[in-house]
Amino acid sequence: MFKVLVSDPISDLGIQKLVEATDVAVDKKPDLSEDELIAVIGEYDALLVRSQTRVTARVMEAGKQLKVVGRAGVGVDNIDLEAATQRGIIVINAPDGNTITTCEHTFAMMMAVARHIPQAYLKTVGGVWDRKSFVGVELRGKVLGVLGMGRIGSEVAKRAKAFGMDIWGYDPFMTEERAEQLGIRLSTVDDIVRNADFMTVHTPLTPETRHMIGSAQFEVMKKGMRIVNCARGGIIDELALVEAIDQGIVAGAAFDVFEVEPPAADHPFLNHPKIIVTPHLGASTVEAQENVAIDVSEQVLNILRDAPFTNAVNMPPIPATLLKTLQPYFALGEKLGSFAAQLTEGAVSEIKVSYSGELADVDTQPLTRYIVRGVLAHHLGREQVNVVNSMHLAKERSVNIIVNKTKESRDFTNLVSVSLRTKTEERLVAGTLLTGYGPRVVQIDKFPVDVAPEGNLVLVSHNDKPGIIGKIGTLFGNNDVNIATMQVGRQLAGGSAIMVLTVDKAAPKELLAEVTALPDLNKAKEIILY
Repeated sequence: MFKVLVSDPISDLGIQKLVEATDVAVDKKPDLSEDELIAVIGEYDALLVRSQTRVTARVMEAGKQLKVVGRAGVGVDNIDLEAATQRGIIVINAPDGNTITTCEHTFAMMMAVARHIPQAYLKTVGGVWDRKSFVGVELRGKVLGVLGMGRIGSEVAKRAKAFGMDIWGYDPFMTEERAEQLGIRLSTVDDIVRNADFMTVHTPLTPETRHMIGSAQFEVMKKGMRIVNCARGGIIDELALVEAIDQGIVAGAAFDVFEVEPPAADHPFLNHPKIIVTPHLGASTVEAQENVAIDVSEQVLNILRDAPFTNAVNMPPIPATLLKTLQPYFALGEKLGSFAAQLTEGAVSEIKVSYSGELADVDTQPLTRYIVRGVLAHHLGREQVNVVNSMHLAKERSVNIIVNKTKESRDFTNLVSVSLRTKTEERLVAGTLLTGYGPRVVQIDKFPVDVAPEGNLVLVSHNDKPGIIGKIGTLFGNNDVNIATMQVGRQLAGGSAIMVLTVDKAAPKELLAEVTALPDLNKAKEIILY
């Protein structure tokens, strides 16, 4: 008999399959302290939690028989993934359980902002019969811009089509073929901002998506836009949105999420007559709460029975000898993937990874997972992409992954190259480990460089002319951005070249625009590596 401990409140329906299994015994012991959990966990094969129980390294060390920890939800912040991996304990979650409920809440908010439902309700129950103040708009025939065409965004698009809306979709991994399958128009953020009547966001919150809709977008936005955010607070600049509403640019907004939750009592959304708010209810339905528990219960049962399973969020065990060889390259691989993703414009259709030198003789699949994670996490967020699901997420987005190996490596003992292909370009970043120096980027496209892949970098494409370095240094100095290191890569004197700057803080967009405007400068791009 396998023993399963449920240490957080989970519905009986959610764990029904476990309870009914003839080879499983389930104990429900909610509200255990860490010490209390440590005292009992040693006799259990599996642990099911929500967000209350903290599954620490001490808990896992005490869980001598523990094979799997299941999180009935998406986030796993309360579980020590590194400790689980070291002990060979599988951690699983339920990323799909709240897809439909968040999609439906988005539509509820969209309908509410289109028809002023909360505002009209308050006036009516207050004894005022006012029909003139709440003339709304129909969804039929309107352009809906969907920023983020993952699971939830795609479901929203399907339902919006049933309402007769014209769907314009943006996603960094969306190809024209995929857009055609969904029956939507593949668009840019700028296209949507300028043309949509309604806009809903379904992207993760990353450095790239933070305030992706801000003052610059509101300045060119189609007048009368209505905005819905049931994804993450911070994707839309809250203060800029209030200003845009007060200026008559935005007709109304509906938000389920805030940059800081719960919001302060004086938050401008809370008393604004044209903004509807709810307290992060996107996943708050009976069905969603049960679905995530059902999904996790099924996977726990599969793991205990050595059957195929999905939705693992930590690295599966790697043989000690292979781990010793590959582990130093994990951080390099992820950073190379992130670097290449930040270089590339357009939807990525192919990730090509090449291993040269001694790495050609070992199983590099675990390292490839880190590289793919680096590529996808730049757009989807590190919380959404891990080394277990990265390959699955790439396949889900029709991203082709090609791995090549060769023992020949002219300049380095080992070389890892990452090439990304889009419809319009192919970009390459290569790196290695140098004794005494650690991870280094040694090639960007066709140019040799020697750069530590960390912190804030600025990549400048330019013509190799005298005085370029001085002009760029002066601009950075005038903008109070200190340059820590500078690398110049070129193939021929006087030809095209690149410059990689390591700077002490993020470079303002205005500074990058000034650099690009200099004579013989082609482009300046910020690269941020954690």
